[in-house]
Order: sequence, then structure tokens, then C-alpha cells
Amino acid sequence: MTLNRLAIVTDAWHPQTNGVVNTLTRLVEQRAQGLEVAVFEPGGFHSVPLPSYPEIRVARDPWLLVGRLRRFAPDAVHVATEGPLGVAARMWLGRRGHRFTTSFHTRFPEYVAARLPVPLAAGYAFERWFHGGAEHTLVGTRSLIGELLERRVGRRLVHWPRGVDTELFHPRRRRLDVLPFPRPLWLHVGRIAVEKSIEKFLELDLPGTKVVVGDGPARPELEARFPRAIWRGWRRGEELAEHFAAADCFVFPSRTDTFGNVLLEAMASGLPVAAVPAPGPIDLVEEGVNGALDDDLGAACRRALLASSQAARRVAEGFGWTAAHERFRAHLVPLQPAATWATRPQAVVH
Repeated sequence: MTLNRLAIVTDAWHPQTNGVVNTLTRLVEQRAQGLEVAVFEPGGFHSVPLPSYPEIRVARDPWLLVGRLRRFAPDAVHVATEGPLGVAARMWLGRRGHRFTTSFHTRFPEYVAARLPVPLAAGYAFERWFHGGAEHTLVGTRSLIGELLERRVGRRLVHWPRGVDTELFHPRRRRLDVLPFPRPLWLHVGRIAVEKSIEKFLELDLPGTKVVVGDGPARPELEARFPRAIWRGWRRGEELAEHFAAADCFVFPSRTDTFGNVLLEAMASGLPVAAVPAPGPIDLVEEGVNGALDDDLGAACRRALLASSQAARRVAEGFGWTAAHERFRAHLVPLQPAATWATRPQAVVH
């Protein structure tokens, strides 16, 4: 069956700034390899701020999604997130016996458990339901696929590495006046929230200057606690690329990210990476070559500073958006009712 019309259902979309939005935006810009794409996101519904994340809005009338999907009449549906719209889509597709795909972008159980008294077991039971009906679940790293297999999340897990714009993020954008502070310059870029463990970076006793690019609910408290750090807020496009290129090392303390697009942006800019051993970093960072991994983040920083900026750049050059889009397109499935499904999770790792 030829697929011509694709519906993407996502609770994460502009004006949010994160890896999910970046990945889906690039996918839509490329029209998913010739498909007509419609994005169903909170901006098209009545929305309310997400508790503890006022900058993120979620649909409060997600039941309207079904009628809109029917009017669009897609040949395929991809459900990207587990928010109200994603759940509404998952319930409707399941009741109708339709085939669909999902992607695992966020450690939803860990994020909820960090804010509410909800055990991880309950969160992963929800994830098993959410992804269990999907024909394919696309996952950013091979290490995360291993974790999801152990937790019995998803039926067919597909490795879907992300891409990076190696023309935008490039060492040639290095300008010393962008960050005119004592070196070495230790950079972190991302949403400033409790699950990102940014305080682990800010607490380190390191020479030079710590720079944080980004914003989020934890920023006021952390900025007050760590006034010696440089807080730049969100930067985008060429300005963001200049911040990356101006630094000396990228520091990534998170254990909850499922990939970390900023890792590729840093390496494309010629920055070695210091990180804790978690999915994302362990798939991208080679010890002593383009960075360092250590449960002792300070030790990782000191070793990473000695790594090769050229090696970091070469790793990033292997992650093109074209290959990522082709992998996504190859694993879409027609909406027609599904056949009998096996229940045991499988990995489809190419």
C-alpha cells in the first residue's frame, strides 16, 4: 500500500525548545520523504500550562483529535508523545484496531516520579500499554533499546538515530568575544529542570567558567544558588551555534535523556563531551577520543578537556538528517486494521 498522507500526533511542539520538537520539525520540513504531513499539536486545541512547566502547554480538549484525524484521512499515523493528545490517539487507534507507530523520546516515568509520589513501576506499566499497540516503536539509541526490552516496553523496537545540522553547528563559528570569560569554558545547553541534574555540573570545582544556555522551571533557584555561572537563557540558530563553538567542553550531567540532540550539536561544533554513563552519551562518546564518561562528572570533565575536537566533529558528521528521515519513513505502517500481534518485545536494530 502506498503511503501518501501522514498524521503526526505530538504534545511537544513550538514554541517549546527541546530535542523532540527539533526532531519532529526537521522531519516535517523534509516532508517525511515525499509524504503530505499534518501535525496535530496543542496549538490547534484549547490548552493549559503544564503544572511545574508553565512554558509547556497541553491540550485540555484532546477528544477533539479524533474528528480531526478522520477529516484528514491519513494513510499512516505516528504518535510521538504520551501526553493528552498522544493518549487520545492511542485509545482511538487501539479501539479501531488500526496500525500505527510510536517513538520513545522522553523518560516519562522518571519525570513524573521526580515530581509526584508515583512509583516507577506504575509509570512503566503505562509505557507498556502506550507503546504495546504500536507496530514499531522508534528509539534513539541502542543502549536505550536494551533497557526498554528489559522493561518489556514496546513490541518491535527500532533504532532511530537523530541527525544534526553540521553546516549550522561548525567549529568555524568560533568567536572569542561571544563568551569573553576566563577559560576553560564549560558549556551546558538545555532545559533547566529537576530531572536534568544541572546542579551536579554547577557544583563542580572546575577552573575557568561555567556557562548555561537554556531556561526552565529550575532556573530561578539554581541561578540564585550559583551566581558565578554565566546564565544566557535560550539561544537559537546562528547565535546558539556561536555559543557552542566558543566553548571548550560540553558538560552533560543528565541520566534521564533518551538521546540528547545537544550532544551532536556540541560535537559538530568541535566540542569534546563530558558526561555520566547514560543512554545517549554511552552511544556517542568514545573515552579519550571525543570526550569522557564517568560517574564522577568532575573527573569526566578533566579528561574530556584533553580529547580531540577533530574527533568530536568526525562523530557528528556521521549523523545526517537524510538517513534519519529514511529510517523513519521505512518503518511507517498503513493504518489498515492490524493482524494478530505477538506479545513478546523484539528489537529491530539495523
